[in-house]
Amino acid sequence: MKQKRTRQIKAMGQLCRGGVCAVLFALPVFAAGQGYPITPVPFTSVKTDAGGFWGQRLDAARRVTVPLAFAKCEESGRYQNFVRAAHPGDYEVKGFSFDDTDVYKTIEGASYLLQTYPDKKMEHYIDSVLNLVAEAQEPDGYLYTARTMNPAHPHEWAGAKRWEKVEDLSHEFYNLGHMVEGAVAHYQATGSRKFLDIAMRYADCVCREIGPGEGQLVRVPGHQIAEMALAKLYTVTGEEKYLRQAKFFLDMRGKTDRRDTYSQAHLPVTEQKEAVGHAVRAGYMYAGMADVAALTGDSAYIRAIDRIWENITGRKYYITGGVGATSAGEAFGENYELPNLTAYCETCAAIAQVYLNHRLFLLHGKSSYYDCLERTLYNGVISGMSMDGGRFFYPNPLASEGNHERQPWFGCACCPSNLSRFIPSVPGYVYAVKDRRLYVNLYMGGTVSLKLDGSRVDMEQGTDYPWDGEVALTVRRAPAKAFSLCLRIPGWVRNEVAPGGLYQYADSLRPAYSVQVNGRSVETELEDGYFRIERKWKKGDRVSLHFDMPVRVVKADRRVVADRGRVAVECGPLVYCAEWPDNQFDLHALLLPRRPVFKAAEVAGLPLPGIRALSASAQVLSYGGQGALEVRPVVLTLIPYYAWAHRGKGQMAVWLPQEVSAVEPQ
Repeated sequence: MKQKRTRQIKAMGQLCRGGVCAVLFALPVFAAGQGYPITPVPFTSVKTDAGGFWGQRLDAARRVTVPLAFAKCEESGRYQNFVRAAHPGDYEVKGFSFDDTDVYKTIEGASYLLQTYPDKKMEHYIDSVLNLVAEAQEPDGYLYTARTMNPAHPHEWAGAKRWEKVEDLSHEFYNLGHMVEGAVAHYQATGSRKFLDIAMRYADCVCREIGPGEGQLVRVPGHQIAEMALAKLYTVTGEEKYLRQAKFFLDMRGKTDRRDTYSQAHLPVTEQKEAVGHAVRAGYMYAGMADVAALTGDSAYIRAIDRIWENITGRKYYITGGVGATSAGEAFGENYELPNLTAYCETCAAIAQVYLNHRLFLLHGKSSYYDCLERTLYNGVISGMSMDGGRFFYPNPLASEGNHERQPWFGCACCPSNLSRFIPSVPGYVYAVKDRRLYVNLYMGGTVSLKLDGSRVDMEQGTDYPWDGEVALTVRRAPAKAFSLCLRIPGWVRNEVAPGGLYQYADSLRPAYSVQVNGRSVETELEDGYFRIERKWKKGDRVSLHFDMPVRVVKADRRVVADRGRVAVECGPLVYCAEWPDNQFDLHALLLPRRPVFKAAEVAGLPLPGIRALSASAQVLSYGGQGALEVRPVVLTLIPYYAWAHRGKGQMAVWLPQEVSAVEPQ
């Protein structure tokens, strides 16, 4: 069986090097009969329209974000760390113990971009960086510059010897995780094994030295991500030792010396029921649990991750799709603890939620996971990067008093470099396949070429989503056999803000949707949130999808104290906010009417065209000269939450008072 699997891997590698990646080479990839029931269509098969919503963001990543990240790696000495590690000496080890990961993450993002924007110069640049990385690797595969550049006096977080502080602050396994993620993306994009071989040697080193066997050390990652990365490495190479290592890391969590909620080590993972601790570490671990559950069929893992997801969406989930209520530990709070002004909502935590929800969809096939993924993607993730791709947020609060400003970079650069790798990967989340079903999960203009049950399907998608609800899917090449096209009907169309009931619409609107095939209406019952059309398709067939997209008003569960008496506004997948340049009054004193009427508005000063703003009549309450309450009519203007903080510092709010008890008159 292992030899057969190895031959399959070699065959897929040959296809990739020839410029064609089969759908089985997606992330994740699994052997027949095991793994996720649904397979994502890889980024290598999807091209986005240059001028569309996501095309603009990929272009910003190509022109600004990735080059900036590479430049910062050079300026900050991250490349120099590898040079020094190749020639150890009495260097002063500065920076963070995980600085190597910024190099790996940026290579990952650049690799994704090479599929949309082929660039030989970029390929050569990446190759030159990998030369530095390869030279820094020790003979047995160990690669951790924070120790190797000065073994006698390594980084203060590293410990005196390997793995001594890996459960604390050394981040040796965290570095491995991001190395593997970047190496797999580079291999997929270029067909070169250069980075993959480096990553495998380090992974082999970890597998030899960490484990339950005689002479091995029992350790778990202090900062998770190695679990999901090793599972991915198994799917690409067929080497079962990587899957065993991923499961070992998870199985031993809560059983070593490290036992705290901050690092999700307070209980064995299969006994955990609630999302706790550092929100990024947690999200990566939960994604790794889903991978191991799918690859091993371990039902205890599946039950545990389902419980945790229900806790997140039902009690710890922001309207923007962000997670992490508190800056203390960059962590989840208690149930229903969702402050707005002090919300942490780290950008990396939002990205981790995308990973988790994507995997749960692949496992269970329900649209509710993509409803969460979409909400996080359009709000909690892209809010972390300016529209021109050059300034960033680390936390993403839902209110501000003018003390938040996008930064050109951070000393701890995990969020900018994470965005540089994630944004270019978005095309890989649009489609998925199962047997003869093709899932359309996200709506964005572009093309896709894939294999469905061994037959090629080419399709074009045209849409101005998220600005309107019109989508056209045109078949450009169809197989001889019939197949099912499964269209996700978003939760916001089905009158569900998010799974779990934490939020509800506070208006009486009932948006509708319609589907036509070649101009004729089609109706069917939804299956797990999908509109399924099964037929023998032919070239030129056109599916027209219409979503009503009214402006909606949302209220939170009364147990969310911070949102009592307040409402949020959204349209389609976008959450809106009020920001100071458009509203020259104190947002604390604002009072929205019971039934606000919204219309399109114009705003000035935002760096990208096409932003749709909203306006509505409202009131501002204040105390007059005699202490009497005075009411002044105003026009409230709202912009998409992701677009705030592009015009200087000032007030911002997502949740707006609609009850007098929530107003603070001035």
